[in-house]
Amino acid sequence: MALGVVLLFTLIASLLGGLYLLGAFRRRRPNEPPLDKGTIPWLGHALDFRKNSSEFLKKMQRKHGDIFTVLMGGYYFTFVMDSFCFGAIAKESRAKLDFTTPATKLVLRVFGYKAIEGDHSIIHAASTKHLMGDGLTVMTEATMENFRKLMFFNLSSGEEKRVWQEDNLFHYCYNIVFRAGYLALYGTEPYQGADNKEKANEQDRIHSNQLFYEFRKYDRLFPRLAYGVLPYKDKIEGERLKRIFWSVLSVKKTWQKDNISGWISDQDQFLVENGVPEYMRDRFMFMMLWASQGNTGPTAFWLLLYLMKHPEAMKAVKDEVDKVSRESGQELKPGSPPINITRDMLNQTPLLDSALEETLRLVAAPLLLRAVLQNTNLKTSSGTEYVLRKGDSVALFPHISVHMNPEIHSEPHKFKYDRFVNPDGTKKEFYKNGKRLKYFTMPWGAGVSICPGRFFALAEMKLFVFLMLSQYDLELVNGEEEIPAIDVSRWGIGTMQPVRDVRFRYRLRF
Repeated sequence: MALGVVLLFTLIASLLGGLYLLGAFRRRRPNEPPLDKGTIPWLGHALDFRKNSSEFLKKMQRKHGDIFTVLMGGYYFTFVMDSFCFGAIAKESRAKLDFTTPATKLVLRVFGYKAIEGDHSIIHAASTKHLMGDGLTVMTEATMENFRKLMFFNLSSGEEKRVWQEDNLFHYCYNIVFRAGYLALYGTEPYQGADNKEKANEQDRIHSNQLFYEFRKYDRLFPRLAYGVLPYKDKIEGERLKRIFWSVLSVKKTWQKDNISGWISDQDQFLVENGVPEYMRDRFMFMMLWASQGNTGPTAFWLLLYLMKHPEAMKAVKDEVDKVSRESGQELKPGSPPINITRDMLNQTPLLDSALEETLRLVAAPLLLRAVLQNTNLKTSSGTEYVLRKGDSVALFPHISVHMNPEIHSEPHKFKYDRFVNPDGTKKEFYKNGKRLKYFTMPWGAGVSICPGRFFALAEMKLFVFLMLSQYDLELVNGEEEIPAIDVSRWGIGTMQPVRDVRFRYRLRF
C-alpha cells in the first residue's frame, strides 16, 4: 500500500514536471507584456519563427502591439518593437540584461569554441587598438594591398585587355572581399627575396580561394547550425568542415605566416596568458574568421547590384569616386596603374557612405538578444511600463521596427542612395512622431554588444566598391534583371543573402 502511494506521487510529480517544462503553467503576471504560447506545447511558435521570422513577428506585432512574449522551443522571448525603447535596453547593465549568455551558447554550438571570462573585453580592446584610429589606417593599407593582389595581378602580363568579362555577382563579391580580408587579418605566405614574392602571392591566391570554397559550404549550413536544427547528414558535414577550419586556421599554422594582423596576434596572446589550450585557440580563430568575413562580401554584392539597377545612383557615386581619385593625384587614364586607395580617401565619400548605409538598412537583419538576469522594468514610448521576467530573453529585430518602418524612412522598400546625407554632405537626422531617433538603423547592434569590428568592415566594403567603380565599367548581363528575393532562412543572422545569383559583366575603364 505504502509503495503504491509513493509510486502515485512520483507519477504525479513527473507529470506536473513535464507539464511545467512544456509551458502549461506559464501565466502572464501583472504588468508583463502580452503572452502568446501558441498551440503546440513546448515548441510554441518555434516552427513559425524558423519558417519566416520577419512575417511571424509582423503578425505578432499586429496581434499584440510593440511588445510581446512568445514561447519557442521551451524558452520565452520578449520581442521589443518600439524603437524608443532600444536605448534603454542597450544601456541597461549586464547584471540585468546580459548579451554574453546567448552569445556563449551560440559560439559553442556553431564553432565549437568554449568562451572564457574576459573574451568580450579582449575582443573589444584588440578591435579598438587595431581596427579603429591609427590601427585602422594600417589595416586599410594591408587590405588594399591584398585587393590589388587578387584583382589586378595579371594586368602587367597583358592577359586582361579592355574586354568584357562575365561572372556571377554574388560569388565574385563574396569571393574577393572574403579573401582580401582573410589575408589582411591572418597573414600571407612568407617569402625570401624579390624573386620569390610572386610565387608567394600566387600561393596566397590559391590558398585563399580554396579556403573560400570551404567557407561557403559552412556558410550555407550556418542558419540551421545556429538554430540547432540540422539533419543528421548535414551535422556530419558541419563537423567535417569545422575540423578543416580548425586545422587550416590553427595557431601553429597561422604563426608561420608573415604580416599577421595585431588584431589576431593580440587576441591569441590573451588566450595563451589565460591558459586556453591550443585546440580551443584554433576554434577561436575560426570564430573570428566568420565574425569578420561572414557579412562583408554579401553586403558588397547588394550595394553593387543596387547601383547597377539605379543609374542615377551609379553616376553620382562614381563621380564622387573619380573626384576623390583626382584630388589624391591619381586621375585614371590609359596605361595608369590601379589606383591606391587610402583611409583618408575613404573619409571623403559621403555619397558612398550613404549608399552603403542604405544597403545595410535594406538587407541587414540581425536578431539582438539579451538574457534577463533580474526582473527589469521597461517603459514604452506610450508611457506603458512592462516588467521583463527573470529567466526570459529580450529580443530586438531592427529590420522591422526601424529599418523598414515608414514612419522613420519614407518608402522603406525603395533604394535611395542619398537617404542618409544632406545636400551639403552632412549626415541627416531621423525622427518618429516628431521625436529625434538615436537608433534609425542598427546593422551593427547597439550598446555594449555593438560590433567591435564595424569600422574595419565598413572600410573593407568601401575599398572594394571604390576599386570596382574606379577601375571598371559595370553592368548587368540582363538589363531587366529583377532584384532577387532574399533567403528567408537567414533572418536574424546578419546580412541577408539572395535566393539566386545575378550575372554581370565588367571591363577596365582605361
